[in-house]
Amino acid sequence: MDQLRAIRYFSKVVETGSFTKAAKVFDVPPSSLSRRVSDLEKSLGATLLKRSTRLVKLTEVGQVYYNDVQHILNQLEQSKETVRSYQTTPMGRLRISAMVGFGEKILLPLLDDFSALYPQIVLDVSLSDELSTLGRDDVDIAIRGGYAPNERVIAKRLMDNSFIPVASPHYLEVHGVPNHALELREHKGLYFKTPLGMTPWLCLMDDQWHDVSGPVVAVSNNGPWLAKKACAGDGILMSTRWALAEYLESGALQELKFEHPLAITQNSEMAVYLLYSHCTTKEL
Repeated sequence: MDQLRAIRYFSKVVETGSFTKAAKVFDVPPSSLSRRVSDLEKSLGATLLKRSTRLVKLTEVGQVYYNDVQHILNQLEQSKETVRSYQTTPMGRLRISAMVGFGEKILLPLLDDFSALYPQIVLDVSLSDELSTLGRDDVDIAIRGGYAPNERVIAKRLMDNSFIPVASPHYLEVHGVPNHALELREHKGLYFKTPLGMTPWLCLMDDQWHDVSGPVVAVSNNGPWLAKKACAGDGILMSTRWALAEYLESGALQELKFEHPLAITQNSEMAVYLLYSHCTTKEL
């Protein structure tokens, strides 16, 4: 016997005062509903209802049982609403890992708006340029620059992540403006360091890749420090356009353009990716 269904039938009979009316609510035959309530009484070993041709009334023990099950049914309904609310209202903890520079300049300001839209989500944000694995690092989503990984994760391309060469007007005035990529070998270089090592200056000419890196002045994984040195005229820097945007807009740095564009890798799919696992998709 489905006891919960029988309890619901019994409760509705009490509320409506009729087996027929209760049966209409559940869209079942009155005989079927009556049989379920009778089975419930047999399982309890007590008569819950006094039946007559006109009225259905509670017995004394039936009143006690009705009061008890009403509390249970109300609790079940509240639990159902809680689950429905959980499914329709985003809530819980969202663990995000992102690159330091991207996190500070782009992600964190966006998360302020995100929190305003979804106040019941607790944001757990870690900024790091170290290589990460979703499962190992216990994060829900990761934002990384490079190219789509071979891991068993979903990778959504967010934006371009190609590097561009820049220098300050003062540096170019003192050292001259390089007109050809190969001339960069004679210029001072400020180099960004990734977890895989220092990023070279590469150029594709006549279907061949050439390393046009100049003498090293400084190497760091701290983009703002390198940009500061570039603004001071210490050398030429290659970094992402999104990281250099404020310096380019203010004129503190200017982009160097060549017939053959520069890159830091021979892979043409450089981008910023949002990474998450298949199980995270279900949870979100």
